[in-house]
Amino acid sequence: MNEKMGNLSIDSENIFPIIKKWMYSDHDIFYRELVSNGCDAVTKLKKLDMMGEYELPEGYKGRIDVCLDPGEKTISITDNGLGMTADEVEEYITKIAFSGATDFIEKYKDKSNSDQIIGHFGLGFYSAFMIADEVHIDTLSYKDGATAVHWECDGSTSYSIADGDRTEVGTTITLFVNEDCLEFCNEYKAREVLKKYCGFMPTEIYMTKKDDDSTETIDLEDKRDDDVVVEEIHPTVEKKEDGTEEVKGKERLKIKKRPELINDPNPLWTRNPSECKKEDYLEFYRKVFQDYKEPLFWIHMNMDYPFNMKGILYFPKINMEYDSLEGTIKLYNNQVFIADNIKEVIPEFLMLLKGVIDCPDLPLNVSRSALQNDGFVNKISEYISKKVAEKLSGMCKTEKEEYEKYWDDIAPFIKFGCLKDDKFCTKMNDYILFKNIDGKYLTLPECLETKPVDDESEEGEEKTGETAETKAEDAGSAETSEADDSENAEEKKEKTIYYVTDPQQQSQYISMFKAAKMDAVILTHNIDMPFIQQLESKNEGISFKRIDADVTDAMKTKTSKKAEEELGELTTKIEGIMKKVLKKDKITIKVEKLKNKKVASMLTLSEETRRMQDMMKMYSARGMDMGDFGSEGETLILNAGHPLVKYVTEHEDGENTRMICEQLYDLAKIQQAPLSADDMAAFITRSNDILMLIAGEK
Repeated sequence: MNEKMGNLSIDSENIFPIIKKWMYSDHDIFYRELVSNGCDAVTKLKKLDMMGEYELPEGYKGRIDVCLDPGEKTISITDNGLGMTADEVEEYITKIAFSGATDFIEKYKDKSNSDQIIGHFGLGFYSAFMIADEVHIDTLSYKDGATAVHWECDGSTSYSIADGDRTEVGTTITLFVNEDCLEFCNEYKAREVLKKYCGFMPTEIYMTKKDDDSTETIDLEDKRDDDVVVEEIHPTVEKKEDGTEEVKGKERLKIKKRPELINDPNPLWTRNPSECKKEDYLEFYRKVFQDYKEPLFWIHMNMDYPFNMKGILYFPKINMEYDSLEGTIKLYNNQVFIADNIKEVIPEFLMLLKGVIDCPDLPLNVSRSALQNDGFVNKISEYISKKVAEKLSGMCKTEKEEYEKYWDDIAPFIKFGCLKDDKFCTKMNDYILFKNIDGKYLTLPECLETKPVDDESEEGEEKTGETAETKAEDAGSAETSEADDSENAEEKKEKTIYYVTDPQQQSQYISMFKAAKMDAVILTHNIDMPFIQQLESKNEGISFKRIDADVTDAMKTKTSKKAEEELGELTTKIEGIMKKVLKKDKITIKVEKLKNKKVASMLTLSEETRRMQDMMKMYSARGMDMGDFGSEGETLILNAGHPLVKYVTEHEDGENTRMICEQLYDLAKIQQAPLSADDMAAFITRSNDILMLIAGEK
């Protein structure tokens, strides 16, 4: 066969049912599409008036009327916009995907930019066929001498068009609803859907139910020209005992129920922030999110460059134990609802917030339910993240006391944001707050400024006991002070921030820190561990250590070289005793002179080992046999000045030495982490035995 070239042929008989049934994921979307088309028609007519190409009637007010007729199974949507001629119906309705909005914008793009046109694709009208067996259009163009047009289609690719009988400029679309979708004729369902998608459209939207006999009562002075009066209610006259008359009530009217206003055409986010009061923001929050817990604060965004975007983000008060951590951020396009929580637009960490964002520049697909241009969308997402960071950092700088009040509630947002967004983390780095062991809030730079105070007041006994020999040794060591200072300068480059994960369990360590005039910060949430690792990676030279990771020099009594040697010998001796009793070969034993004479033993676990253990737990290693891994990195610190430690060293084979060794270890362990079930049972039994010894019963 010879090579042949040709064009693909698309059969409209096959493609039309696909457009009708699968263009949108939700069938209720037809309300949004048809009502927004009506809004476009009103907006276009106003633009023509502004440009002098048409003069609006006196007292003109654009509106959309949605009329439900459950008896006839119809829904009609009427606008008083610019209408269409027969040629325009042929062009915009019968040619699928030819957008009247796009054509209008192209024609008038250089003349006016004051109002936005919602539609772009020209397919929205056909969403009507998702729920209707037949659709009629009755329209009259604003153009002089225009003739009314009637168009109808039964859902096939055939249609009919003829002169119509409409007398007012505008358009009515009538849907003959199929049996499967009669719920959309129900006023409660219709109201729900209209408020969802059209609740903030820029043209007033009213809903009525045909043949509805409902009435309402109004004051006489509130009567409007379009009200249908059912009954006049006159005030009553009562005679009093003294013969005078008293008029009760006032002139009122019972009227046919007015059409229900569905939307707010001027939502709060479209206003200038300087015009909005606190109560406005709170009322809007309650109305939109049905949340009557007052939000902590909010961010009102209003920008027109490099893209057009407005919105309000609320920081809600979250109960971390019971509330869902996913908020609701509603995305709008020219006040038309698109979706909740679109991840491409809303930074992931801000999904915890509640709010609205309106961005007319969003590159939506045909159904307006997905985004087309990732690069542009990323810029919007980055901008939102930037504005949140600017608001929070600004509060920290200028309203520090208020910021501190909010901190416990907003910390999850910020920490999650730092983990998910490097740029956000960089902007917030110096405005993250840490609550210290005294309940004071500190920024990261302030944490690094905190230094231990060298207080030797507890060492008077040691100092008075100094001998001439030790003084001489100390004097001899002065020659190396310059070298030591140089080493200390290198060490100071590594700045350590100590933290507490359980203030109750780690209370002894906290007491020792306070006695040494050292500080630590409270980090009790699960998010804190990955968060501090993020900060370490972003801040060179900064490391976080749990308060029981080591015993710092500030907690020890200063000792001479000779005393250090004696402690080394003591350590060697007691190490053999403790390891033999505890049967833990990998544990490290150290004897130190601690300032706090009441502390007999402490257990430290290196930060690296603890983080490794946490990682193993995260990956479900809890059920695995960890062998001796839990003991690796553990160091048992024994206080050389405590009587119990002295007893162990002096009574290696004493009757109660084993019991004391085990008790010293468990007491140290229980201050750091919960004992296992078996260890706790043994600890309780041993504690009872010790009490019996004290009572002289053993």
